[in-house]
This record gives sequence, C-alpha cells and structure tokens, in this order.
Amino acid sequence: MARILLVEDDAQVGELVKRFLEKEGLEVVWARSGREAFHALEGFRPDLVVLDRGLPDMEGLEVLKALRDLDPLLPVLLLTGRTDEESRVEGLLEGADDYLGKPFSLRELLARIKALLRRAGKGGRRAFGPLELDLEAGQVYLEGRLLKLSPTETRLLFALAQAPGRVYTREELLERVWGPDYEGSERVVDTYIRLLRKKLGDDADEPRFIETVVGMGYRFLGEVWNGSSSTAR
Repeated sequence: MARILLVEDDAQVGELVKRFLEKEGLEVVWARSGREAFHALEGFRPDLVVLDRGLPDMEGLEVLKALRDLDPLLPVLLLTGRTDEESRVEGLLEGADDYLGKPFSLRELLARIKALLRRAGKGGRRAFGPLELDLEAGQVYLEGRLLKLSPTETRLLFALAQAPGRVYTREELLERVWGPDYEGSERVVDTYIRLLRKKLGDDADEPRFIETVVGMGYRFLGEVWNGSSSTAR
C-alpha cells in the first residue's frame, strides 16, 4: 500500500481527496498546514506528497523546498489554483515533480499519483539485465535465482536502484536505509556494500551493479526501471 501525505487546508477538498484515495487502496495522512505536515513526517514516511501551494501558515513552495532538503527523491505533486505558465514553471523549478490545477478531477489526480509512483519505482517487479527486484515481496533474483539477502541488504539495494546513475552519499543512504535516528558510524554503509557485492557476484574494480564514486559515495549501474507495474483505473 503506497503512503500519501496530503497537505491541503481546504476541509472540503481535503476530506474528499482523502476518502477517494483511501477507497483506491492508498494510505493517506492529511495535514491542514505546513506545520502539521512537518509534524506528520516525524512518524510517517510517505511515498509521495500531494501539496497545496496555498497554505494558511506558509507558502507551499517553502514547504516544497524543505521537503527537498529532507528527501531529494520524494515525489511531490503540487496542487495550485495558479495555472499560468510562470507559476507552473516556478513550481517545477523549485522541485515539484508534477502539478495539477484547481479545480481538478479525482480520477486525474489518481492517475498522476500512480504515474509518479511508477516512476519512483514503488511496487511491481523491475529488472536490470540479469538482476530482478520484486519491490512488493522484498525479494531479489539474479539470473532467475532467489538471493538470500538480509533485510538491510535488500533495503540498501532497493534504495540505490531507485535512481540508476544517481550518486548517493553515505549520509543519504544512512537516512534512507537505517533511518534518521541511527547514531553509529557511517562506515556501516561500506560494510553492507561489501556484503551486497559478494552476494551479487559484483567486482568493485569492474562493477556490474554498484559503483564506488571516490570521495562521494555509491551509485547503481543499470538501465531505467522496466517491467510490469500497476496502472490507474
């Protein structure tokens, strides 16, 4: 079940959207202000944020910038009553992945949410050459053989493979895999990368899957996600 953080101050719109998305099988936390949104994030890790640009306590773009600082890859769909080109471009340049003008169709909102989730690799099976990731089951196959990975190894691989070619720092991987409360050494990332490479049969000097970027971190080598995924109804 994909998790959605809905940030919308209009009670009628918020209630309508929340009920509709929950009926479609999504888990929704509804925040009515920017402050409520950040409070919700303390105990809720969404797969996507639906963000109204006009909030009572702060500008939606301020919230967007803060979300980007917390998680550069978190998909954000911006809702706005300002549909002129300049406003749309401004939102996209600030980091929104998509925008939807008000008033909007609930079915179109759902379709855009599912499209963003697909692009982010949420759900379904994804293949990179001989390597296949089953995101829903939390399983990894290499040349058709199920690999025995620990939960931490699996989360680390999924985090890297979410954005092939993107360099992740150790700090980013600690946040995404071990969580914000982890207080140990960042070198634990290096240890788990070595374990993961061994199980993948990967060579650090001539990598097929995980490349070390000296002085920066690690990146996953592979083509863009492919394979089947859910579609909007």
